[in-house]
Amino acid sequence: MTGTDEAEAAATAADEALYVLTAVLLTPAQFPSVLGDDYPEACAALGLGPYAQGYGLVLGQDGTGARWTVVVDDVSLVAVAIASWDCGMEYELSPDERTVVAALPGWPLELAISAPDVPAPHDPEPAPDIPRPLTPPDTSEWGPAQRRLGADEIALQWATWREQLGSDAFAPGEPDDEASPAESSTPSQDEAVGAAGETPETTTLTDGEHPADEGELTGVRRVLAELRGYLDTAPPIGRVRSAFAPGGARTLRADGPGWSLVARTDDIAFVLLDACPGEVHPIGRGTELPALLDALDGIAVRPA
Repeated sequence: MTGTDEAEAAATAADEALYVLTAVLLTPAQFPSVLGDDYPEACAALGLGPYAQGYGLVLGQDGTGARWTVVVDDVSLVAVAIASWDCGMEYELSPDERTVVAALPGWPLELAISAPDVPAPHDPEPAPDIPRPLTPPDTSEWGPAQRRLGADEIALQWATWREQLGSDAFAPGEPDDEASPAESSTPSQDEAVGAAGETPETTTLTDGEHPADEGELTGVRRVLAELRGYLDTAPPIGRVRSAFAPGGARTLRADGPGWSLVARTDDIAFVLLDACPGEVHPIGRGTELPALLDALDGIAVRPA
């Protein structure tokens, strides 16, 4: 090989190298909910089949700055990398080529970071053998993607949201006469997706009062009915997910057509609706909610 050939080969290798920026899991129990209401829907957004063991998604740039999402079936490797990064530790994520399922152009999620010393992030040049680049879901307006992000944020900031509801009707372990979907909070649209550093404001209705829009009450009751339906007919995998919560409780995330729910098995629930932009509706414990949440936890998928 001549010196020129060696230089060209080195340049090609540099262009093809992936500079890893981040990674996420795509499994039945843990997937970017912005992509869908359940695991199969999230997989379909990337053109993937709902592989039972799940995938790891490695997001990065090549030497030209082009965005790429590398899909691997070594979920454990990606999980270790994410855990290490979350602990502030360095971890070089370099998946074995044998674990690569697909290399997809673009990113399915919005990233605010980029690789140093390479051009700014951009989609790869179109080519016959390259599919249409992935793009993040549009969250500029209220809709399913932003509604699910809002529910994720409530799950992450549970204490902040819970502290706003200080009435006896929402006291944990002291149920009302019945679970009350009539009580609602109405933060702004930005607050519903968790504006950093801000505490959302809520307006809680007392027992016997109803939302100004009776459709809101109907919508929340529909959510409760559909959740009970999940106990009779199993929903698509990932529609109901269970995660750790303090005190031996579990945090539940459930989704359905036009709605998302976040709940603690030892406490209350919050519902977000596509039909009610930016609004968050708390549901009191009541006599029925605890049993419903425990039953949902029984059918939920959990992280391995």
